[in-house]
Amino acid sequence: MPIRTVADLRAHIALATKVELSTIPPYLCAMYSIEDQQSEAARLIASVVVEEMLHVALTTNLLLAVGGEPDFGPGVVPTYPDFLAHHKPPLRLELRRCSVDLIRDTFMTIERPQAAGAIPEDDDFETLGQFYAALEVALADLDAEHPLFADPQPHRQLADPSFYSPVTFDAADSGGLMLIDDLTSAREALEVIIHQGEGVGTERWADPRHLELTHFHKFAQIAEGLVAIGPVLPVMANPKTDRFPAELRPVSDLFNALYGLVYLTMGDIFSGTVDQGARIGRLYALMSQCMTPTGSYLASQPVTDAETAGPTFEVYALGAEPWITAFGLAAAAAEQH
Repeated sequence: MPIRTVADLRAHIALATKVELSTIPPYLCAMYSIEDQQSEAARLIASVVVEEMLHVALTTNLLLAVGGEPDFGPGVVPTYPDFLAHHKPPLRLELRRCSVDLIRDTFMTIERPQAAGAIPEDDDFETLGQFYAALEVALADLDAEHPLFADPQPHRQLADPSFYSPVTFDAADSGGLMLIDDLTSAREALEVIIHQGEGVGTERWADPRHLELTHFHKFAQIAEGLVAIGPVLPVMANPKTDRFPAELRPVSDLFNALYGLVYLTMGDIFSGTVDQGARIGRLYALMSQCMTPTGSYLASQPVTDAETAGPTFEVYALGAEPWITAFGLAAAAAEQH
């Protein structure tokens, strides 16, 4: 669908957020499957995930800035296996154990840089860089017709730079959180996403001082054998909770509840009605202190003689009291594990 109207633009920005979110579970599943979570390979993948979350924040800020309404409800949670939205040729996203083939054929394809001079693509796109370039063009064209940033909703944007800190393998000056309130800041945010993720042409670096590789070149380090993956747990492909032994399902339910709370917390962060600092702390804790150990535990648990379970990233019905539900699931899982 071409971008001709403000409504089209908002839909495409929302699509950008959806695409960024859909890459995170495959990356995390691969990371959880690596036995040594402190290995260079695991930490390289983790550094990509952290910046994907930053990109989610920047695209959401952009959507708010042009009068859109972000959606982090259950209906936007991705399912697997599925195809990366609007990518051409079709690219299948799956939850799989880490391997050179997965990194090279899927992860590096997601993050493949656009060629220098590549045409922006606002519908089906060959590279994410071309899709983001199309957003830049549309923002300029539509802002020239009428003010796009008349009410950028700054109180709802996640713009305080102190709420984001780079992790190992990332550099502070590759970009961070920012307020988007005009065309210049919108372009700056999109450039951060492009240069951290795919880069342009043969450019390897995401930052001016050449301290941080782009996502594509981080993955290339693994695919080319420069960074060894090391021992990997035999996680089953595209795991589902109902395929697990009964005693393991409470752990899977807990993981999926935690994943649901991540979306709930992101919705809160951009609502304009809560203390963003407290919610950011909660988001970090959910992902690093709760999801990571639970996902890694699932990846270590045998379901057959040849395979282990793994994180399923399924929607779990949290009900009217989501945190109480999650605490109950944690207690049930702890009884057996």
